[in-house]
Amino acid sequence: MPGYEFFGDEERKEVQDVTDSGILMRYGFDKQRQGHWKAKELEEAICQKLNVQHTQLTSSGTAALTTAMAALGIGEGDEIILPCFTFVASFEAILSVGATPVFVDIDESLTLDPKAVEAAISPRTKAIMPVHMCGSMADMNALLNICRERKLFLLEDACQAIGGTYKGRYLGTIGDAGTFSFDFVKTITCGEGGAVMTNNKDIYTKCDAYTDHGHDHLGIDRGADLHEFIGYNFRISELHAAVGLAQIRKLDQFLQIQRSNKAFLKTAIAEIPGIQFRKVHDPAGDSATFLSFFLPTAEIARKVIGHLKAAGLAAFYYFDNNWHYIRNWQHLKSGSTVYPLNPGLKKQLQNLALQSFEQSDNLISRSISIPINLSWTENDLLVKKDILRNAILSEL
Repeated sequence: MPGYEFFGDEERKEVQDVTDSGILMRYGFDKQRQGHWKAKELEEAICQKLNVQHTQLTSSGTAALTTAMAALGIGEGDEIILPCFTFVASFEAILSVGATPVFVDIDESLTLDPKAVEAAISPRTKAIMPVHMCGSMADMNALLNICRERKLFLLEDACQAIGGTYKGRYLGTIGDAGTFSFDFVKTITCGEGGAVMTNNKDIYTKCDAYTDHGHDHLGIDRGADLHEFIGYNFRISELHAAVGLAQIRKLDQFLQIQRSNKAFLKTAIAEIPGIQFRKVHDPAGDSATFLSFFLPTAEIARKVIGHLKAAGLAAFYYFDNNWHYIRNWQHLKSGSTVYPLNPGLKKQLQNLALQSFEQSDNLISRSISIPINLSWTENDLLVKKDILRNAILSEL
């Protein structure tokens, strides 16, 4: 990761098609667009590549989550269970439809702990939302069983795991709906963009309309469309879709490089006493965007991360990160918004300040994640291997 490292003539060609026609919008202007329908082509390419029946592109991964929740009928009074280790967009989307985020602990996989999920289910629970963090999958069999037994929706946030699989099925295509982000630092990028995937035609039809002001797209032109319900403008542009169309054709190449580079660094530190790698529920399906491991204590982890940063090796210590772990989400815990929030929902958010996540704190405070780049040369890998080994060995 990320796909922008391999931005080249293929992307330029697809974008040039759009600029030559002058039609930047994905809908309408049939004659002027000279046969170019980049958004439609990308949706079809995703369906074919991931073996999923329906894909709806959106303007971002956050918009994809919001769209999927709306299409599933999730809203005020409903609860969605999600991990306390995720990107802020996960809970932002929940709040955007008026639902309540219910955070639970992660386990050694850095994804949802199924036991914590079961303990958090209430009469208001409508969906479980695993987040396939840092390119690797949640325990999908366990979560699917819970959803079937409790008649809950399973919504996959696969925004960080494009191309990853679980027991032969692509992440994002296993639940009732799944989402991707195609922002600038994802495995494949559109610059900005997202997608909802589903095998349910009704969910797809609702997503299709919801992302375009409720248009049913059944009229002879946009002015003839009907509107069964209110929607919003979450459309992707043809320019963004054009970039993604070129990128998805490179996905297998990206995954092969990531897996090779990750395996090299993992092997380099595997024999060091005190190192514990994150649990991967299906190693063959890991998209390998990150190498994540645990050190014996938080104190050691902080020292190692200091050495890595001083040596210029990119690394994430999520315990102190403001974007990805609940510990520093003060704006969420205070219910801070620029608009009035439902009083009941705001009170529930403020109660987060009283909630303990000891299991997750123990894991995240000891973990370090190394992003895996596509553009690393053989010499780059050798240098990074030495930096990583020396930083760890200096503290163990």
